[in-house]
Amino acid sequence: MKSRTASLIGPVVLVLIALVVPAAVATDGPNVQATVSFGQWQTDPPLDRFTNPNDRTRNEHVLIPREVKIKAGGAVNFIISGFHEPTIYDAGTQPGDINTSLLEPNSDPPGLIADPHRRIFRGIDPRKQPLLPNTVPPGQMNQDRVESVRFLKPGLYLVICAVHPHFVNDGMFGFVKVTAQDKDD
Repeated sequence: MKSRTASLIGPVVLVLIALVVPAAVATDGPNVQATVSFGQWQTDPPLDRFTNPNDRTRNEHVLIPREVKIKAGGAVNFIISGFHEPTIYDAGTQPGDINTSLLEPNSDPPGLIADPHRRIFRGIDPRKQPLLPNTVPPGQMNQDRVESVRFLKPGLYLVICAVHPHFVNDGMFGFVKVTAQDKDD
């Protein structure tokens, strides 16, 4: 009986450790993850992306929602629809702080904003996406993707679309509010 009890203690201890350790190291609970739609395809009039996957005239240049809240250590998943470049600036940066005259070389038109001051993340260059097979017209790029970005420090972070006319003309920007792990506001 003693050997049977002793042989059960080992597996029970391992199960308890397996249950406790992930909770101690994982970022868990509400506000650890948020989703932002970065551009949206229109449906009125109907849009057939099967035959024309990247009709740029049919994309809305907005972030929805405009502000999200997560806890430090959490992430924001940017669901990118269309020709957009998510770019994030450090806490405290405001839209007026961005030097929109600094453009990525050979990106005009439309121009990709390349202001490095306080920039902490720049997404994939939308001009360098893989080509889609069998498109009409031929040679269209895959524009849609997801980029997940983790925020470690509390603060209010500016997120812009670095496609020049999207940010300057359409006001395509928003904010990520990151709170301390032990706070909900």
